[in-house]
Amino acid sequence: MTPEVQSYFCSECGRQTSADELVRFGERLVCPNCKNSYAQKMREGVAQGGFVQYAGFWLRFVAMLIDGIILAIPAGILQAVILASAGMSLSDPAANPDATPGEVLRAMGPLFAALGFSALIGMFLACLYEAGFIAKFGATPGKMAIGVKVLRPDGSGVGFGRAAGRYFAKMLSAIILYIGYIMAAFDSEKRALHDMICDTRVIKNRS
Repeated sequence: MTPEVQSYFCSECGRQTSADELVRFGERLVCPNCKNSYAQKMREGVAQGGFVQYAGFWLRFVAMLIDGIILAIPAGILQAVILASAGMSLSDPAANPDATPGEVLRAMGPLFAALGFSALIGMFLACLYEAGFIAKFGATPGKMAIGVKVLRPDGSGVGFGRAAGRYFAKMLSAIILYIGYIMAAFDSEKRALHDMICDTRVIKNRS
């Protein structure tokens, strides 16, 4: 099993930077371009206050809409093909007005199975999309469009496994009446429930 390739990002500007170029200040990783200004902030005693701009609820909501639109196209086409195949395989009783309810249900079995399978395919594509982009670039296309990144608290990138876990944690945020998402509006670091579970932060990219 090959280890995850870890990406690193400056905790000041969000710029992707190689690990050997980053400078560690306590728990934070800072790129060469931000090093001097950050050191100055530390000397002035303001380094820990407000320089990292966390992405709030509405920014993240817009990013989610963009990603949803992007995903809907390939997922919709694939799911339509699956459902159409299942529909063509229905036996005559499904269309027979004299068929008993039991016969209709049995005939509809392939369609119900296809609905479940298409839902799983959609979930798989969404997980691969989100985890792949976050692990590689620190952001999905939707997040790139509005200028935010998903990082660890020290500024390091999120690996594929953690990003995939974060995708499924988002489901928990959603099934509790979306309260997990709304929590981001009240947390000092704008963390939603899935960010708390996976120890991630969503910051504005100032690069």
